Amino acid sequence: MSERKSVLITGASRGIGAATARLFARQGYGVGIHYHTAQARAQALAELGVPVGLYPCDVSRPGEVREMTAAFLRDFDTLDVLVCNAGIARQELFTDITEADWREMLGVNLDGVFHCCQAALPHMIHRKQGKIITLSSMWGQVGASCETVYSMSKAGVIGFTRALAQELAPEGIAVNCVAPGIIDTRMNACFDRAELEAQVPMGRLGTPREVAEAVLYLAEGPYVTGQVLGVNGGIV
Repeated sequence: MSERKSVLITGASRGIGAATARLFARQGYGVGIHYHTAQARAQALAELGVPVGLYPCDVSRPGEVREMTAAFLRDFDTLDVLVCNAGIARQELFTDITEADWREMLGVNLDGVFHCCQAALPHMIHRKQGKIITLSSMWGQVGASCETVYSMSKAGVIGFTRALAQELAPEGIAVNCVAPGIIDTRMNACFDRAELEAQVPMGRLGTPREVAEAVLYLAEGPYVTGQVLGVNGGIV
């Protein structure tokens, strides 16, 4: 497998993560599919026509992330691209947020990115090459009412990405971010679709495939680092 490029995608069992796994597989990558509890959905992606590995892990727990990364490297020999997509969202008034809500959101959305990058970077630095793509949100750029902690966590991802890109550029490693807008995923299924579409200048929701295409562009772009690529239909 060492001659084939490989990608490890967190939160790959559905939505943007699953679309990203399918797109990278079509490009011939070996694909590592991380999931937390959605084993059946992850297993449904196992037949992509390329080498595939399934890796259960809670990204908020550094020990589990290290074990996942080690297992991926045993299976694929190299880690060319890391896509930090795992995330959770919750809509609630700031005054209703509990300490547990706060810790859970930051644990997955922000700590998870930190843990995954820390686990992957020794290998990438040793090879003097690699691509890291984080997933933020347009709400990390502009903020959203009733999504204070989510917006903060996603803003943190943007700051982390830009800073890490500066640090790792001399090592031959590019670090970039994709900031999706309102995408047609289960995360947005609870909202009125017509109202969502009315907010978007292009008049429709984005698709997971369109976000995946931005991820692939950043994975294969040789001279792009430290950037935040918005996929939002012009809303930001």
